[in-house]
Amino acid sequence: MIQRVPSRRHAIADDLRKEISAGRLKAGERLPSEAQLAAHYKVSTPTLRNALALLQSEGLVEKVHGSGNFVRHHLPRVTYLGGGATPGLFNTAHQVSVHTTHLRAQGYLAALLKVSPHSPLTEFFCVTYEGKSPHSVARIYVPQDRAPADMPAGSSLPDGVAAARLAALNPHLAEVQEKVSARLPTPDEATTLRISSTLAVLSITRVATDITGRVVEATLLALPSDRADAVFTTHHTSEARSTKG
Repeated sequence: MIQRVPSRRHAIADDLRKEISAGRLKAGERLPSEAQLAAHYKVSTPTLRNALALLQSEGLVEKVHGSGNFVRHHLPRVTYLGGGATPGLFNTAHQVSVHTTHLRAQGYLAALLKVSPHSPLTEFFCVTYEGKSPHSVARIYVPQDRAPADMPAGSSLPDGVAAARLAALNPHLAEVQEKVSARLPTPDEATTLRISSTLAVLSITRVATDITGRVVEATLLALPSDRADAVFTTHHTSEARSTKG
């Protein structure tokens, strides 16, 4: 019987995995530099990075741009609640970083919001944090005339405050459509969420329409699939049940 020898990247990943599980490498601890680890294991830097990518895909290690690789803290699962007046990614225990940009509708965005090309839009780029660890990324687009005046260009807000300000955008919604799919993250999403580029994200596209039929908000949301769920609840009234009967 032929016994397969694990590849160098798998052997390195196994060794680091054992160090993490044994507690010798603790949550939040920075790993030695990639150059130091490559020298220690006597491999090339690409091989070492492939080993770290395996641990990133398992949620054991996260890469922080400009700072290095860290043992990842255990993060609770994130639940997206669909069908609400605001994108269901808010929780009062979280903090939201909000950056505001004014832009013109083009291509996909123009079609999503059902506006003419070059129509003025406002984008809210929201990163929601659990402590210091990011757990979701959302780009919220609204017609510029509906953007709240009290949302600063760059700010960090408690979830409750961010939710209240965004809820004020849509006081009279008639319909909310949410499309859920799985895909690989964009390079920007992988960097922001500190996940492997091979770990799928839960992608939610939300389009809200008011009672006049105007699209008043389009949201593009990405959550790491290893710790995210999406829940959609339909409430059936007694009148609707009796009509069906």
